[in-house]
Amino acid sequence: MRKDIENVSKVVIGKESVVLDILKAILAGGHVLIEDVPGVGKTMLIKALSKSIDLNFNRIQFTPDILSSDILGVSIYNPNTHEFNFKKGPIFANMILADEINRTSPKTQSALIEVMEEGQVSDGNNTYLLAPPFIVMATENPLEYSGTFSLPEAVLDRFILRLSLGYPTKNEEIKILSTYRTKDPLEHILPVITLDELKQHQSEAKKVNVSTGIYEFIVDIVNKTRNCNELFLGASPRTSIALLKISQATAYIHERNYVIPDDVKENVKKVLSHRIILSKEEKFNGTNISDIIDSIMKEISVPNIKYA
Repeated sequence: MRKDIENVSKVVIGKESVVLDILKAILAGGHVLIEDVPGVGKTMLIKALSKSIDLNFNRIQFTPDILSSDILGVSIYNPNTHEFNFKKGPIFANMILADEINRTSPKTQSALIEVMEEGQVSDGNNTYLLAPPFIVMATENPLEYSGTFSLPEAVLDRFILRLSLGYPTKNEEIKILSTYRTKDPLEHILPVITLDELKQHQSEAKKVNVSTGIYEFIVDIVNKTRNCNELFLGASPRTSIALLKISQATAYIHERNYVIPDDVKENVKKVLSHRIILSKEEKFNGTNISDIIDSIMKEISVPNIKYA
């Protein structure tokens, strides 16, 4: 998987850590939400990833007038056979770029819940399965930008990670200008991982060993969010599963066949931050969710894990 990071870094300068996080999510079989201001390279990053991993790729540009059927598909009546035929929408691909997902209405956003959770689309009495792997890479702009809608909690919960790119450093931005001066770098991105190789990596990541102490560590963290006075909503069991899977993927990328507490701590903010909600008082006081998670982690005992 390291060669994929190197490949994407030819296009997206200085964001190796974000690429690494996305690859962890892909290994864990999860979806990723990238939130940041326009123009920092969110879409370019996902395009580069789609070319680097040899998958069937579709881009869906979310707008206020897009409908659920524009994404999932629609049944069309055939007057010759007197039957309805289902025309699949662009969601039927291995990797989906859901660009500016918060530009569309919550009703359309909610159409993604079933397909992201179960990898299928229901139309009347019929169910259509998507070919695995199925990965949604969504981008969104901060809510203070006009024309955006807040993502429903049920949709947010389907993303294993929420990430941010941030602005490049001065030297990184100079390198960006030099790279983009005369060419489109995407033209030089070639696949370095095949579909079968990705499936094999995902299968091996699931086999990474997890001790009882790690299970308890994850559950203690999640339980603490449910009993935190500063939070209106704590994390669900789906969060525990997400943290487990991403920790296994982290260990696998670090070429270990077992999870250590640092694998959990490395990902806890990226897994929890979009799944917990501050109380009204804390929102009014301007409390940062990141600070709440830091406080929770200080109260949790880190297990001493020993593997034979």
